[in-house]
Amino acid sequence: MRGADQKQEAMFSYVSPEKRVPSEHPLRPIREMVDTVLKEMSPRFARLYAKVGRPSIAPERLLRALLLQIFYSIRSERLLMEQLDYNLLFRWFVGMEMDERVWDHAVFSKNRERLLNEEIAEAFFQRVLKIAQPYLSDEHFTVDGTLIEAWASHKSFRPKDEEPGTGNRNGEANFHGETRSNDTHQSTTDPEARLYKKTKGSQAKLSYLGHGLMENRNGLLVKTRVTLAGGTAERDAALGMAKKLAGRKRLTLGGDKNYDTRDLVAALRRLRVTPHVAQNTTRRSSAIDGRTTRHAGYAVSQQKRKRVEQSFGWMKMIGMLRKVKLRGREKVGWLFTFVGAAYNLVRLQRLRTVEAVA
Repeated sequence: MRGADQKQEAMFSYVSPEKRVPSEHPLRPIREMVDTVLKEMSPRFARLYAKVGRPSIAPERLLRALLLQIFYSIRSERLLMEQLDYNLLFRWFVGMEMDERVWDHAVFSKNRERLLNEEIAEAFFQRVLKIAQPYLSDEHFTVDGTLIEAWASHKSFRPKDEEPGTGNRNGEANFHGETRSNDTHQSTTDPEARLYKKTKGSQAKLSYLGHGLMENRNGLLVKTRVTLAGGTAERDAALGMAKKLAGRKRLTLGGDKNYDTRDLVAALRRLRVTPHVAQNTTRRSSAIDGRTTRHAGYAVSQQKRKRVEQSFGWMKMIGMLRKVKLRGREKVGWLFTFVGAAYNLVRLQRLRTVEAVA
């Protein structure tokens, strides 16, 4: 018998969002981990808000909503609020009732700016790592850097001694034959962005550099950092992150050819960190000799180090870090760390699923 095409909408619903989300949905274990992290961070949140006044968006809900924006590559807060208005899965993850009114996108952005900074993002990242402890290696690591395109155009890259307001903002620009460098020029929209190209022959862009330290067992990020783009920034960041890991136990640190310099290799060895970086023998001699390459562990590190590109690829394609929409190193820094924590959550969910099946 053919069913009737009834147009009348039901006035009431007795099914909660909790019951509408399938029990095997991948967001369920992620929600459990996020709730554990946010519960531990509750005292920190309490110190950030006044005890009187108009209530803000709950920080726990705000962070869950930001995670959804990253997981589903939602390009703006306006679209995120639209999804929250009709998407029951999103409402369940954030913790909203079915008929609860969503926030205005401008109010959401303002609350995000007020709450999130490098300290909060790092605290969230570290608590995710605490959950991931059984899956982490404490001996073998890989470091790498990636280019993050800044939210600034080439037209904004003007001479530092130029009077404000003299540039033609909407006019055509021809930079052919003009010498432009970070010493003489600066972006008017994002002064901390630097003109930089990561490889020879590629286009120079106004950028920042994001750095990640990955453990080699399961490919989880254990340290993140954002620096100004520069020639030695990757090696400086690698040494700084290695210092935080160095201790009594000897470690290994993999990397690509960019890290094969005598200064960095010597500094790592003083920290009791064995540099398992790729040898750079192009028109020069490598700082890595047979003392390191003769061991089987070196070959393993060279194989494992390529996995860090997977995390950067996810953070750029899914986490929308290919061209960041925030300005300033501090804001780009907290976003990079938060997206790194989101990547770890997704990776943990998959590792736990495989473990449960096995």
